[in-house]
Amino acid sequence: MSDQHSFETLAIHAGNTADPLTGAVVPPIYQVSTYKQDGVGGLRGGYEYSRSANPTRTALEENLAALEGGRRGLAFASGLAAEDCLLRTLLTPGDHVVIPNDAYGGTFRLFAKVASRWGVEFSVADTSDVSAVRAALTPRTRAIWVETPSNPLLGITDIAAVAGVARQAGARLVVDNTFASPYLQQPLSLGADVVVHSTTKYMGGHSDVVGGALVVNDPELAEELAYHQNAMGAVAGPFDAWLVLRGIKTLAVRMDRHDENATKVADLLTRHPKVTQVLYPGLPEHPGHEIAAKQMKAFGGMVSFRVSGGEEAAVEVCNRAELFTLGESLGGVESLLEHPGRMTHASAAGSPLEVPADLVRLSVGIENADDLLADLTQALG
Repeated sequence: MSDQHSFETLAIHAGNTADPLTGAVVPPIYQVSTYKQDGVGGLRGGYEYSRSANPTRTALEENLAALEGGRRGLAFASGLAAEDCLLRTLLTPGDHVVIPNDAYGGTFRLFAKVASRWGVEFSVADTSDVSAVRAALTPRTRAIWVETPSNPLLGITDIAAVAGVARQAGARLVVDNTFASPYLQQPLSLGADVVVHSTTKYMGGHSDVVGGALVVNDPELAEELAYHQNAMGAVAGPFDAWLVLRGIKTLAVRMDRHDENATKVADLLTRHPKVTQVLYPGLPEHPGHEIAAKQMKAFGGMVSFRVSGGEEAAVEVCNRAELFTLGESLGGVESLLEHPGRMTHASAAGSPLEVPADLVRLSVGIENADDLLADLTQALG
């Protein structure tokens, strides 16, 4: 499909060709492990074994590449499986990576507890400060890792500026685009080398699938990643790939509503006497607001805030919420809230990535905004 089509059209049609056998408008779930060959090596469409390739996964991978403006998309069993494949493709023992001081706890754990045992070193930097990123570089730096907006403090990194730093250092720029989704932000067009997604989140959008993705433009890097994807084997299963494809069809309309509701939630929180700080890039007082406005279509559905009364007060807000479901993950149609310090970011405790104990993170869903505001008001007390 032509990349000249609008995002909304690509989301519905890219990779979603009608089934040649029946004309089914939705790609079938090819729940199959192996494929009949027409003689030794006579593959039909290049399919021989579903770890290597599966038609449902191919449809998703083509769709992901189109939405991110990349040449190749790769779908994995989880976001961390995608990250692990990327690290083992880009790096060798002794290499160095710059990671954010505000990153997903699972990403930090992957670097600190897994990759470090393999001999990969990392430094932590405030990636919203380009000079701090530059100062963290070493002669062995092979990648700069960025989340923007970041999880859970909603920090904003200037992708184009950090891409320039990476190029000068001969390093790859990796951007985790999970919070924004390709509807709101396309890092490859801003100079990134690799885009990472947890497709569990906004791409799937319905809290019913776990998946991950990588998207790249460099054909050589794409082949290396595909080799490692097959060799390591943590691929997206056909049903999971189908669920993500289904979710992506409504990504644009969902993200519009997530953003609309999150803006109203952030406005309420800024005016509440028990809230000491609201972290949302859509607020003019957010330090990354101008950069976010420049590189994003809108500001997304994630809001974090800090409350007076410390950790116990934050936990009580989580416990009192009724419409906001207490749970990990994000990006679904239903609103969620969590206490990052005790939940998603517990693995970062005691590290430079430790999050404030009085922090609450919201994934603002697509329910009626007035209902969400009423629930937060009663939860705050």
